Amino acid sequence: MVCKMAIERFRDWKPTAATSALVETCGAIIGELYKYKLTLRQLYYQLVSRDVIPNQEREYRKLSRVLTDARYAGLLDWGAIEDRIRQPDTPTEFDGLRELVDAALDSYRLPRWEGQDGYVELWVEKDALSSVLRPLAREYHVTLMVNRGYSSASAMYDSAQRFAVAENEGRGMHLFYLGDLDPSGEDMVRDIRKRFEELCVSGVQVQKIALTPEQVAMYNPPPNPAKRTDPRAAAFINQHGASSWEVDALPPDALVRLIREAIEGVLDMPAMEAVKAREAIDKARLRALIGGVR
Repeated sequence: MVCKMAIERFRDWKPTAATSALVETCGAIIGELYKYKLTLRQLYYQLVSRDVIPNQEREYRKLSRVLTDARYAGLLDWGAIEDRIRQPDTPTEFDGLRELVDAALDSYRLPRWEGQDGYVELWVEKDALSSVLRPLAREYHVTLMVNRGYSSASAMYDSAQRFAVAENEGRGMHLFYLGDLDPSGEDMVRDIRKRFEELCVSGVQVQKIALTPEQVAMYNPPPNPAKRTDPRAAAFINQHGASSWEVDALPPDALVRLIREAIEGVLDMPAMEAVKAREAIDKARLRALIGGVR
């Protein structure tokens, strides 16, 4: 057994020439999209869309095995691929008061939507995209909801309470949704609208910003057969045909651009920048007051 921690290599592995080429291509894609921590599924769709591998389940399983071997052999960075499901819950700790103060100041936010005419939330069907969306949600200071399919009753009730506050304040309410273009993905938008009405919150503008037929035509993501066992399949196939597409297959840069355009379309940016300027002043003043904390 090889165990050389300095180069993160734990196994000897001698891939075939074809597998070595695949690993090199994976490394190039990971380097190209270095701003994002990709899931296995996202990397797979990047390879399919570039005609490196066919869109077949066996190829997905093969890629999973290759990525495992390549990382153990030190050919790919362990940090390049993330597992969104198996996440550790580690208690927060600090080396001292200075580190605690710095962490508090870094997280200090005033109500950044103060004075805005609208209220915005960003919802996504799949947890696999949360690493792409979370930095944007934090940047624009909006709530991010990861549903993992249809939303639960508890999550919908809590969401309705948040939107009810905006409704009482007379704000425009915007919910930007990202989901697959498949029978269930399309129906989830209808379901969300219906359940908000049932929970006595009216006027929430639920807009699916991805994945849409227009984006499929533009970016040509790999198709999958529509799930005919889905009770909504007949209506979907009648409207969109027998193929379906996963939102994960869109390039991350395209997703980021779509989200920015949607949020900034209802955001008064100068007003938010003014709030951020006040935050910076507050932070500077507090740093000056506690400069001696150790």
